[in-house]
Amino acid sequence: MQIGVFAKTFPGSEPASVLAAVRDAGFAVTQFNLACAGLPSMPDAVPSDAIRAIAAASDASGVALVALSGTYNMAHPDRAVRADGRRRLGAVIEAAATLSVPLVTLCTGTRNPDDQWAYHPDNADPLAWADMAGETEKALELAERHGVDLGVEPEQANIVTSAADAMRLIAEMGSKRLRIVLDPANLFEQANPEEARAIVAGAVERTAGHVAMAHAKDRFADGRFATAGRGVVDFADFVARLKASGFDGPLVTHGLSAEEAPGVARFLKGLV
Repeated sequence: MQIGVFAKTFPGSEPASVLAAVRDAGFAVTQFNLACAGLPSMPDAVPSDAIRAIAAASDASGVALVALSGTYNMAHPDRAVRADGRRRLGAVIEAAATLSVPLVTLCTGTRNPDDQWAYHPDNADPLAWADMAGETEKALELAERHGVDLGVEPEQANIVTSAADAMRLIAEMGSKRLRIVLDPANLFEQANPEEARAIVAGAVERTAGHVAMAHAKDRFADGRFATAGRGVVDFADFVARLKASGFDGPLVTHGLSAEEAPGVARFLKGLV
């Protein structure tokens, strides 16, 4: 299991300096965001010089790029907004293929028109699921064309909220290119340590064989997000269950400051 971090944890828009910071904090892999190369996270296109700079920075730092962020609101109520996001996703998928990045991460979205990570009561409407599934199907066509996997992450504010939802979507799509990003802190909103452990354990069991990447973010009992190791998530149990399920991919932390990163790297390395 490889220990990684979101590249955006570290300031800067030059891949060389950002990936050097990732390495110096103690991480071997990263989930990269094109903002770390001076581009929008979801650009219209990724210039060839940006591709070369990212590849050179990865080689020089020794930090492997295990995922590329491709998040847009796949359930936005405006069809034109969804179509624009899908067009930009195509540029991200093409960049991932060129850089040999195996996974592009998605956001299954929300009916909230202003924030793709914010809950909306219409998220439970079957039409919201249908719109999201339609976007996923089109995204998978792009992914198949370029030989890249797509990762959906259960997230309480989005359409796919649970391990069961993620497995339902995989079954509906019928594509081996659709994988799961499993973040224990996104599987519940409020829980005590025992409740959190049970929820996370059930999710690992349910998604076994379909997880491409795990995330390491935490929550306090009152629902606030926390740096890994400071909340109610039992990371030792999470890692042990991931291993038992056959997972041997990247464990990538986020939701922390650059100053906290070295300590979290040591914490996670101690578990794996």
